[in-house]
Amino acid sequence: MGTFENKVALVTGGSSGIGRATALAFASEGARVVVSDIDSRGGEETVARIRERKGQALFIRADVSKADQVARLVSNTVSAYGRLDCAFNNAGTEGTMATTDACTEENFDRIVAVNLKGVWLCMKHELAHMLPRGTGSVVNCSSIAGLVGFASAPAYVASKHGVVGLTRAGALETVKRGVRVNAVCPGIIRTAMIDRATGGSAEVEKQFLLQQPIGRMGTPEEVAAAVLFLCSDAASLITGQAVAVDGGWVTQ
Repeated sequence: MGTFENKVALVTGGSSGIGRATALAFASEGARVVVSDIDSRGGEETVARIRERKGQALFIRADVSKADQVARLVSNTVSAYGRLDCAFNNAGTEGTMATTDACTEENFDRIVAVNLKGVWLCMKHELAHMLPRGTGSVVNCSSIAGLVGFASAPAYVASKHGVVGLTRAGALETVKRGVRVNAVCPGIIRTAMIDRATGGSAEVEKQFLLQQPIGRMGTPEEVAAAVLFLCSDAASLITGQAVAVDGGWVTQ
């Protein structure tokens, strides 16, 4: 029997990368999984991969920056599977890189709407289902940019720091009511986001690797493993934490 047998897990941003790896990991441990994203094609592919492995999953399209869509996502999850035990609020965007003085209002608003407001909206509706049952685990996806600063990414850094703040506030609100709230802070993980950051340049990638104490990029599966641990009973004493999954980056 898997660790999450008879449990229901919701994963936003599940069309690729860390979200897809986490959805697959939950399913492999017996969870029924709801995959959500604005990318319907990618989300349906994640579901197909789960079903190919004899898992149970469905896709629900939602833009996490829209309150009505998030409310419908969580409500439909509970309607489909009868409960919600675990949530990985992973949907996010890096937006356009620009210094603080050059960052446009449109860019700032979009990044914050998805990365920060989106996490808050998901937590708001997820907790509304978890708290009455007195059980559940929420993991938010922050970043090493939620723990340290990066130049030319003011909106992204601010949004990811905000996710850590939401996580800590939510943890204190729910700790005596049977629900735990944590965050993972991925470092340089080999995903489409990193591909966009390097622009396909081997030299730029080399510079990234030189900054990695562990000497390599992480994988989506390694982040997924941390998410599943935090959602599991093995982490029953852990709440309010922002766990760096970064090969030592922020310890430098």
